[in-house]
Amino acid sequence: MAKYRSITIVLAFAALGLFPAAALPQAYPSKPVRMIAPYPPGGSSDTLARIVAQKLADALGRPVVIDNRPGAAGNVGHEIAAKAAPDGYTLLLTSAAALVTNQFLYKRLNFDPHRDFVPISLVATAAPVLVVHPSVAARNVQELVAIAKAKPGQLNFGSGGVGTTSHIVGEVFQVATGVKMVHVPYKGGVLAVTDLVAGQIQLSFSDMVPSVPHIRSGRLRALAVTSEQRSAALPDVPTMAEAGVKASFPGQWWALVAPRGTPAAIINRINADIAQFMKSPDIQERYANMGIFTAHTTPARITELQKLGTQQMAGVVKAAGIQPE
Repeated sequence: MAKYRSITIVLAFAALGLFPAAALPQAYPSKPVRMIAPYPPGGSSDTLARIVAQKLADALGRPVVIDNRPGAAGNVGHEIAAKAAPDGYTLLLTSAAALVTNQFLYKRLNFDPHRDFVPISLVATAAPVLVVHPSVAARNVQELVAIAKAKPGQLNFGSGGVGTTSHIVGEVFQVATGVKMVHVPYKGGVLAVTDLVAGQIQLSFSDMVPSVPHIRSGRLRALAVTSEQRSAALPDVPTMAEAGVKASFPGQWWALVAPRGTPAAIINRINADIAQFMKSPDIQERYANMGIFTAHTTPARITELQKLGTQQMAGVVKAAGIQPE
């Protein structure tokens, strides 16, 4: 009888949440959390990492410190994150380009994009914008296509690196319009935008984050966005479809992940925190001003997007003739 009374007491306490079975490790977090941003400071990944880190720090009650580890189209930062201790104190702000495309662009990766990380949640989605230097005479996409056809191989478009979304979008654009341009890869999209503003290259299929301020100031001219709908940040800029280019352009997404083996309780805790702060008016306003969209998903949704993207990108990379390095 005493045995059954003991079981009853245990169950009662569990129902009250006083026995947190499979709960968070004790006192997590008890120290600052590191968030790796695998691209150069000032770009989309870095900007998003800082926004998410601040909100997550508020939710966790501990600092979330940004650790910029750029290099090899994000591969350097991903390798560091993959080898970190799976204790919840290292997170990674990743992207579709890194988790999906890089496997087709590099003969060897020092991490497995499908097995070395535990997904937490998407944190943003977006689509590139076609921007040109003011010295380019084109005022719309069709005028740019006419110039490019008249001067094959004479227009340079910059990207954040071989295989990044901006590069792939540029390749899709060339196939769809029949133009031939020269791809100039940079070690990060913000560097491509910097050279574009300086007139070193003529155009880019750029991330919204580094481009929108220059578009608003007149230092760059936006011709079209590659999303299905116009961007709230650039309401007067048409979509590629509206501009007469019918093609399926890859979009962008960013997600928060952790090293494989990170406890599920920590993953669930951070996912729930993301769900809450993505609803806040200030983060929605900041995202909208940058031309990106807030996002929160289940961890499983990231896995689905990764598998779907891998299937789609295999065909795109082959059609574009991109060879792994």
